[in-house]
Amino acid sequence: MAELAVPILALPVFSIVAYLYSSVGHGGASGYLALFALLGIAVPEIVPTALTLNIMVASIGLYQYGKQGHFDLQMLIPFSIASIPAAFIGGVIEVPREVFYMILGAALLFSAWRLLLYRQRDSELRSLPRRLLWVYGLPIGAGLGLLAGMIGIGGGVFLSPLLLLLRWADAKKTAATSAAFIVLNSVSGLTGQLLHTRFNPLLIVPLIVAVAAGGYVGARMGAIHLQPRTIRFVLGVVLVMAGTKLVLKVFLPF
Repeated sequence: MAELAVPILALPVFSIVAYLYSSVGHGGASGYLALFALLGIAVPEIVPTALTLNIMVASIGLYQYGKQGHFDLQMLIPFSIASIPAAFIGGVIEVPREVFYMILGAALLFSAWRLLLYRQRDSELRSLPRRLLWVYGLPIGAGLGLLAGMIGIGGGVFLSPLLLLLRWADAKKTAATSAAFIVLNSVSGLTGQLLHTRFNPLLIVPLIVAVAAGGYVGARMGAIHLQPRTIRFVLGVVLVMAGTKLVLKVFLPF
């Protein structure tokens, strides 16, 4: 079996991707998968590798945003309680993914377009009653978790634009909620992936160090220094990258 071997010169690029994604509370799995495609790395271990890096970077983001008081557990639970088992199921399922890539890539590009044009004020936020948050959160979380597990990401690229466009959270609370959502789903999805994919985490220690460094700086910038408008703009750019990557994966064989 071929080994996952990332050129040393590519490590700074992974670090930059982690920096960009972590500034909006994401782990960067979609970006890492895109880099693997561009590097021509086609071994089965790329999905559990991306999820492992995702867990590292999103955990750093959760800590940084949580330390600044942006994390809301009541917002997270309704989405995550159904997404965790769904992500595991998605990780176990082995199906042709081209259709999913096209549909989800188009959805992310549409979300990016809406975010880059949308201007949200804090006064426009909607405060959902707890009952309605559960009514909406459970099915949404289950759907996002299943898709995330099947594709090999944490699902933050789906949850973030949803929270912002529906005005359920501001940019920094969205980042904190997405980071926690990503960690939980990535752990669950990784568990499912390991049922059918051999993976040795010791082989990716240099990658882990690279993304941890970029993730720390990016998460700290997002949690403390970046303005909400800037975070929304960066998220829009991230979604363009992720959506384009998903569409291109149909034409770039892994």
